[in-house]
Amino acid sequence: MKGKFQVEKFKNIRTPFYYYDTNILRDTLKAIKSETDKHEHFMVHYAIKANANPKVLNIICQAGLGVDCVSGGEIERALEVGFPANKIVFAGVGKSDWEIELAINKDIFCFNVESIPELEVINQIAQEKGKIAHVAFRINPNVGAHTHANITTGLAENKFGIAMCDMLTVIEEAKNMKNVKFVGLHFHIGSQILDMGDFEALCNRINELQDTLERNNIKVEHINVGGGLGIDYEHPNLSPIPDFKSYFETYSKFLRLRNGQQVHFELGRAVVGQMGTLITKTLYVKQGSAKKFAIVDAGMTDLIRPALYQAYHKIENISSNAPTEAYDVVGPICESSDVFAKSIDLNKCQRGDLIAIRSAGAYGEIMASQYNCRKMPQGYITEEL
Repeated sequence: MKGKFQVEKFKNIRTPFYYYDTNILRDTLKAIKSETDKHEHFMVHYAIKANANPKVLNIICQAGLGVDCVSGGEIERALEVGFPANKIVFAGVGKSDWEIELAINKDIFCFNVESIPELEVINQIAQEKGKIAHVAFRINPNVGAHTHANITTGLAENKFGIAMCDMLTVIEEAKNMKNVKFVGLHFHIGSQILDMGDFEALCNRINELQDTLERNNIKVEHINVGGGLGIDYEHPNLSPIPDFKSYFETYSKFLRLRNGQQVHFELGRAVVGQMGTLITKTLYVKQGSAKKFAIVDAGMTDLIRPALYQAYHKIENISSNAPTEAYDVVGPICESSDVFAKSIDLNKCQRGDLIAIRSAGAYGEIMASQYNCRKMPQGYITEEL
């Protein structure tokens, strides 16, 4: 079954463009609220790196979520659309001075700190401004995740986080500084995770680390478990809402919270992934010597995931109900890797047909580039069409 698309209205819009189904987005946000309302100490921050379209962010902000930022630009965007500063978490392995200054000036909730040198810079800048910055330490739990190697983040070999063996040292460093306050621990093991056993393993590791802290009389106010919950790329019509029930129940069951602790989540893809579709137009159908190509006007500049990760996206010809044929769906960029899919069945394509590349609400428009001097794709929400 194809998704429900306004094909006639789409024909009047210059392709390629992103279509954001705000009905799916609102249903997703309702599902998150329904599940987190069951757990008094759960707080969700939207990971803005997944999609920073202001119209999308406005809906997420109105739903009451906080926001997880990884750059000064994301902090500025979050504030512009109305996210309160006291719900902003600033993560990232390479925060520049101006970004730290911005975050301190705006009195954000917390920095997720990834090294002692970073901690020292935050303390110095906070001192210059006469403020105290709240910090949580991102600990690398060395927990593997069943996902693509390029989007694992919790292994010892990854660039992210502070080694577990250094946890006590950095906490003591912070306690000796006058302009930072240690408030929590932060973890994140990867992205597009569908095996709840990975999150259970993270809970077990956090429990071990908390036991170590307690033996050293160190109390933690906030535990940030990151995000990572995946979506169903193969069946976007059947599974438009991720399995939030199992996700949050896993943490409720296996994470041993101490009295008064709050748990923070940083969900990105799971919030916006399924609401987004890249709409592109068929330019040519080319019969090669061994295969048939559907050449479309979108390329890796508009959606880089297939070229970057060999990621799968379901693709549909929403203009045709003709019998299916096998195609390689390729873009116009002068790179051999500009391929969305190989040897997939589509309803027979002809010039002008609209092609929908599904589950593209996360890491689509936000990662677009102007390579080949191409125009950036526009994003439209349901209410605009």
